[in-house]
Amino acid sequence: MLAGRRVEDLPTPAFTVDLDVVKRNTQEMAERFRALGVNLRPHMKTHKSLEGGDLMTGGTRRRIVISTLAEARFFADGGFDDILYAYPLPFDKVEECATLAERLESFHVLVDSAEALALLKGRPLHRGKRWKVWLKIDCENKRAGVRHTDPAALELAQAIAAGPMELAGVYAHCGNSYHCQGVPEIQSVAQTTTEMVLQFMEKLREEGIPCPVASIGSTPSCSRPVPEMAKLQEVHPGNYIFYDVQQMTIGSCQLTDIAVRVLTRVIGHYPHRNQMLVDCGWTGLSLHSLGQLPTGYALVEGHPNLKLVGMSQEHGRVEAVTGKLDLAQFPLGSLLSLIPYHACATAAMHPVYYVHIKGQVVATWKPVKGW
Repeated sequence: MLAGRRVEDLPTPAFTVDLDVVKRNTQEMAERFRALGVNLRPHMKTHKSLEGGDLMTGGTRRRIVISTLAEARFFADGGFDDILYAYPLPFDKVEECATLAERLESFHVLVDSAEALALLKGRPLHRGKRWKVWLKIDCENKRAGVRHTDPAALELAQAIAAGPMELAGVYAHCGNSYHCQGVPEIQSVAQTTTEMVLQFMEKLREEGIPCPVASIGSTPSCSRPVPEMAKLQEVHPGNYIFYDVQQMTIGSCQLTDIAVRVLTRVIGHYPHRNQMLVDCGWTGLSLHSLGQLPTGYALVEGHPNLKLVGMSQEHGRVEAVTGKLDLAQFPLGSLLSLIPYHACATAAMHPVYYVHIKGQVVATWKPVKGW
């Protein structure tokens, strides 16, 4: 058992989670939207763990977002309900979605095409259930969804509401907030996205199309909300449970809000190329961020002059940002703490999270994997 051990004694690479910071992050987000009178429907994709879900829902195990059916099964088996599968409906997964919709009190699906809607109509639910369908609209994020100004969006909403199903909500992801630099830019995206969604909701009302929920979400926009967001019914951020260097760079959080680290040990010295080797490659961290940070793929905690310049599958190469690397400062076997650029991608690399309080492991969380 690893519970009770110090994090510095863990086998590396190790993904560690500061429980005090996670609790603070989840409580602050919940309080932020409780004050605005908006329901929080947190996304599980960052941590994919029952324990993280409990913290993000305040123990209710209700009203969550997932992005894979592996997550849906996992959280349903763990007692969670009111689950939104916020992913354009995959055509090969309709039957499994139907099973979940018939099993749970509320399992919601999302569409952005008439073809996907036709598949749902061709598979009516049993047990007195109706499909709960969300319409995904694109409010300049340019990833998925029908453009909010496209007449096809209104037509699709009308087709959903015509039955035999219900239009449960409108969903917009303001992922364009990830291109921001600083709070004013984040809030500008949040304001614009909110206005676009509310304008679309007004079109629905004018056409007599019932829709109870307008929602937007991203961790940047929900970490720095604008007053207009009080007119929404739900928001759906996810990364905030952990935060990361990307969020700090954008302006969503401070360094002290980042709850996760990847611990790694020095395993080689190579003075002829002014580098040392660590036992963390891309399978322990991911390949995000090179070019985004002066320190390479991560921040090396407490060592701003170290740069993680490259990774293979199981190895990482570290050198000095400037000058000569003092290898005597980092003897073989010494521990380094990497602060990841993208917590979602990094967490996905690990089969277990070591959860600690002030450096002492108190629990291990095992996330769900796969699709």
